Amino acid sequence: MPTVVVMDVSLSMTRPVALEGSEEHQRKHLAAHGLTMLFEHMATNYKLEFTALVVFSSLWELMVPFTRDYNTLQEALSNMDDYDKTCLESALLGVCNIVQQEWGAAIPCQVVLVTDGCLGIGRGSLRHSLATHSQRGDSNRFPLPFPFPSKLYVMCMANLEELQSTDSLDCLERLIDLNNGEGQIFTIDGPLCLKNVQSMFGKLIDLAYTPFHAVLKCGHLASDVQVFPRPEPFIIDEEIDPIPKAINTDLEIVGFVDIADISSPPVLSRHLVLPIALNREGDEVGPGITDDTEDENSANQIAGKIPNFCVLLHGSLKVEGMVAVVQLGPEWYGMLYSQADSKKKSNLMMSLFEPGPEPLPWLGKMAQLGPISDAKENPYGEDDNKSPFPLQPKNKRSYAQNVTVWIKPSGLQTDVQKILRNARKLPEKTQTFYKELNRLRKAALAFGFLELLKGVADMLERECTLLPDTAHPDAAFQLTHAAQQLKVASTGASEYAAYDHNIAPLHTDFSSSST
Repeated sequence: MPTVVVMDVSLSMTRPVALEGSEEHQRKHLAAHGLTMLFEHMATNYKLEFTALVVFSSLWELMVPFTRDYNTLQEALSNMDDYDKTCLESALLGVCNIVQQEWGAAIPCQVVLVTDGCLGIGRGSLRHSLATHSQRGDSNRFPLPFPFPSKLYVMCMANLEELQSTDSLDCLERLIDLNNGEGQIFTIDGPLCLKNVQSMFGKLIDLAYTPFHAVLKCGHLASDVQVFPRPEPFIIDEEIDPIPKAINTDLEIVGFVDIADISSPPVLSRHLVLPIALNREGDEVGPGITDDTEDENSANQIAGKIPNFCVLLHGSLKVEGMVAVVQLGPEWYGMLYSQADSKKKSNLMMSLFEPGPEPLPWLGKMAQLGPISDAKENPYGEDDNKSPFPLQPKNKRSYAQNVTVWIKPSGLQTDVQKILRNARKLPEKTQTFYKELNRLRKAALAFGFLELLKGVADMLERECTLLPDTAHPDAAFQLTHAAQQLKVASTGASEYAAYDHNIAPLHTDFSSSST
């Protein structure tokens, strides 16, 4: 999940802060110290994260585009100049442009806004932007909510008492609300000092940048892994009281499926699965990085000599062309598979399905899947030339049926004429007559077109009176019976008016003798 750090470099950030036992510092120095702590943590635990640095006052500037080089980000913090007044709206608009140009509108992004809580003055200030928020059109809309999935974290270089003395805290909370409630405001607890700034950024790290470690298990085999990016809790919308569901730290492999059978399923998110190697003392060797090149090389050599189940699984899935079904929690599953970045490099990936007992309908319920050895005969055939999937649904899907559509009057006229043509050829066309009659009846009931049923009933009674003397006696009985059934259905107050009820042919002495 990419991160954009937005740093306030307005004049208010140059206000001095008296630190005990040292010379005076400015608020921007405290902010730079906190960001350095964040970058060092990400370089060790989130080295795959892309991060960009934006500075702003009345205008905004992209200091460092998205990069994994955290040394460049830290150097940029020491090269920031001081500018004029604060204009937060322009900075947020710049974040929108930067993220959409680099990642589009579908990739989630985290925005870390570092400011001192001063909202600016006059036109362009946050107070002015929020006051005119409801009066804007689409051409000059406020940049929040962001057009991409996001979380906005506001790091205030001020304590709570200072923010509450003005309306700054209320305005900053309004920003979080405008971003659909996604985000949080952090303030300094106590006086402004390096220790309290570190504590504030430590809370941000614990909330958003803590690596997700898990244990990947398959029978008696197990491996410590890091899942990157960190899986976010999933909220089921259908529940009355939605509760976020988080995946377990124990990931249990429950089976293996051919790639062709699982196809390309819908997933919530995709993650890298990185093995964590442990040395003999039990300390972690990877996937973090070390500052010393020699130590890093020696650590990699040690890790390369230790057998690892994660590496075995990755190679097996790649060679066999299969995926591993992994249980993430109660009635929640995902899959592990090998994805190639290039011809020579591939990664072990994990995709999360939607929670539920049947996330992939063509596989059926996950709990009912079992090994091939439990089947009476090989479901894939002796020559591996067939597959038991996809499972056929018990009920026909609506898009797989012939649906009656009366968009134009000609369609309705055609269906009525078809019934009348079959009515004139009774009793030879008895089955076809009732088939078309029931199709029209169900469509009329579905649309609430009860007048149509009464109208067709009157037409059938008229056809009965116009039968020639040479007509079969059974034709009159069938037409009268069909007309009566349609009239009953048109009232909507009888069991014969039910949608699932079908009009059956009338059994007469003539019809039994003819059969």
